[in-house]
Amino acid sequence: MMSAPFRKTTQHLAPARHTPLPEGTYDIYPAYPVGSGTLRIGYDELARSIVTSGQTRVLLDGYAGALWDDLRHRLDGALRRLGTTPRWQSVEQAWKPEEVVDAMIAPYLGGSDPIFGTRSPLVLHEFFVSDRLKDMQPGGKAGIEILYGSGAALAGRQGLLVYCDVPKNEIQFRSRAGSIRNLGASSPSDTKSMYKRYYFVDWPALNRHRIDILPRIDLFVDTQRPDEPVTMSGDHFRKGLNSLATTVFRVRPWFEPGPWGGQWIKRRIPQLSGEAQNLAWSFELISPENGVAFESDGILCEASFDFLMFSNHRNILGSFAQRFGYEFPIRYDFLDTFDGGNLSLQCHPRPEYANRHFGETFTQDETYYILDCKPGARVYLGFRDKVKPSEFRTTLDRSFRTGSPVDVESFVNTEAAQKHDLFLIPNGTIHCSGVNNLVLEISSTPYIFTFKMYDWLRMDLDGEPRPLNIERAFENLYFDRRGEKVRRELVSRPSVIGQGPGWTKVHLPTHPHHFYDVHRFEFSTAVGERTEDSCHVMSLVEGESVTVETGSGFRQRFNYAETFVIPAAAGSYRLINHGPRPLKVVKTFLKPEAHPFAIPEGAR
Repeated sequence: MMSAPFRKTTQHLAPARHTPLPEGTYDIYPAYPVGSGTLRIGYDELARSIVTSGQTRVLLDGYAGALWDDLRHRLDGALRRLGTTPRWQSVEQAWKPEEVVDAMIAPYLGGSDPIFGTRSPLVLHEFFVSDRLKDMQPGGKAGIEILYGSGAALAGRQGLLVYCDVPKNEIQFRSRAGSIRNLGASSPSDTKSMYKRYYFVDWPALNRHRIDILPRIDLFVDTQRPDEPVTMSGDHFRKGLNSLATTVFRVRPWFEPGPWGGQWIKRRIPQLSGEAQNLAWSFELISPENGVAFESDGILCEASFDFLMFSNHRNILGSFAQRFGYEFPIRYDFLDTFDGGNLSLQCHPRPEYANRHFGETFTQDETYYILDCKPGARVYLGFRDKVKPSEFRTTLDRSFRTGSPVDVESFVNTEAAQKHDLFLIPNGTIHCSGVNNLVLEISSTPYIFTFKMYDWLRMDLDGEPRPLNIERAFENLYFDRRGEKVRRELVSRPSVIGQGPGWTKVHLPTHPHHFYDVHRFEFSTAVGERTEDSCHVMSLVEGESVTVETGSGFRQRFNYAETFVIPAAAGSYRLINHGPRPLKVVKTFLKPEAHPFAIPEGAR
C-alpha cells in the first residue's frame, strides 16, 4: 500500500461515477455511452473477470505511470478472496541495466537542454535484455501466474492480456509526487527531466507497443484511481472506440496553473478545485495528452485518445489519414490571462527545424481566437515597422544576463483584441497574449515547442527562473512580419460565404502556412453541414448550449466553451439551437492542400 501522496496537483482526481450537472454547465468529465453492464468497478470485479476467464496465465501490461506495486498488492488480495493463489513476477527483472538504458536513450534527450530532445524511434523490447523476458516463469505449481509491468505482452506466452491505462495528466501529477519512474529507471528524477524523457522516449515506445497489442487486449483497465479501477472487456473497448470514430465526441479536458495564469476559467467552471491560485491552461483537445471516457450505468472509464487514433484514424481523418497517420493534427486549448499577466514573448519552429531537431513531422502553427476579453486587452503580434534585429537581440541578451527589463513595445507590434477576433501566428512569428484575454488557441497539434525570448522577469510557480531559448528563437524568427504587413497578413478578415433561413456561415481565413482553416456558424435555429471526408473540430463560442445530431441520428448537447470533434466518417451533422439567443460555433478543418505531404503509414 502507498505510504505517501501518489499525486501532486490542486486538481481533483476524476471520479469513477458520473454526477449530473445543471443544464448549460461546462462539464469537465464528458463521457460517451456504451450500454448497460459494460463497465465494472473495483478490484473484486477485476479479479472476478480474471478468474472467470479460465486462464491460468495473465499478462498484466500497461502504460508508464501505473502504480504497479500498489496495483499488485490490491489485486492479489482480491484474487485470494476468490480462493485463488496468484504467483507474481515483474517485467522489471528483465530490464537492461540502468546504465545501458541511459546510454541507449541519451541521443534523444537533448543533452543539457532542460526542455527539448528528439522523438525517439526506439521500441519497447529494446529496454529488455534479449530473451530474458520470454524465459521468465513465476515459481510454484498452482494458482494463476501473473507477469506484470509495461511490456508484459512481449513475453510471447499465451494468456489473458490485461491492459492498465493511465491518463497523461495523472502521469504528470504522479511524477511531481515522485510516485512513478521512467522506463528502465531505478528511481524518480526531477519532474522536468521525467517529462522530457516521457515525451521524447517513453511515450513513443509505449505507443508503438499499444498499436501492436490493441487487437489482443482481453481486459482494459482505467487505473487512474488506485482505490477504484474500472474494467471493460477488450471487445467492448474496441467496439466503443469504433462507435466514437463515427459520431460526435468530446475528450476529457484538464487544467493547469501557470505564472501568468488568470481567473476566467476558475470563475466559469464550478467543477474545478478552487485551490489553485490561477488557471493558465485548459487542455481542451491536445490529443497526446487527453483521454476519452466511456459511461455505463453511471460508471466512467477513461482511455487515452491515442487508442482512438490507433484503432480508427481513417474514420477520424478521412482522406487526410495518409498525410497524418496516427497523429491527430488539430489542437484546441484555452489561455487565460484574465487578471493575470502577459504570456512570455515567444515563437515556434519552422517546419524543417522542427523535423531536424525534434523529429516532428509538422510544426506548431497557431492562431488566437479571442473568446472573451476586457476593454483595452491586446495581443503582441509581429514586429514594429523599424525594428533592428541586432538591437533586439542585444537587448534580450542583456536582460537575460542582468535581469534588466525590456521595453517590449519598442520592438514588438501590438493589436487591440475584441471578442471573436482571430489572430494568425504561423511558425516563426513573434507573439504572446496580453493580459485580460481568454484565448481559444487553435493550432496544429505540437504543443511544447515554444521558444521563449522574454518572460517579464518572472519566476515559475516553484520560484525558479523559466528557461529562455533566445538562440533557438533567432534561428526561426521572420523579421519581415512587421508593421502594416502584420495587419494585412496576420489579422484574419472575416467574410460571409453562406447564408440561409436563420443561419450565416463566416470564413475566418488563416495564413497560407496553416494547413487548417476556420469557419464560424452563426444561427438562431439550426444549420447543417457535411464533413467532406475531413474531421471537424468545433467549439461553442457564444450562447448557452448546442445540440449536435450526426448522420446516424446520434444526438449530444454541448455547452458554452466546450470543444467537440466530428470525425470524417460521421458524413454529415446538424447544429441545433434550443435557446432564445443566436449561437456562434467555430469550426476548424483541414485544407485540401494539406494532402500532398504524405508521411509513411503509421508514423509515430
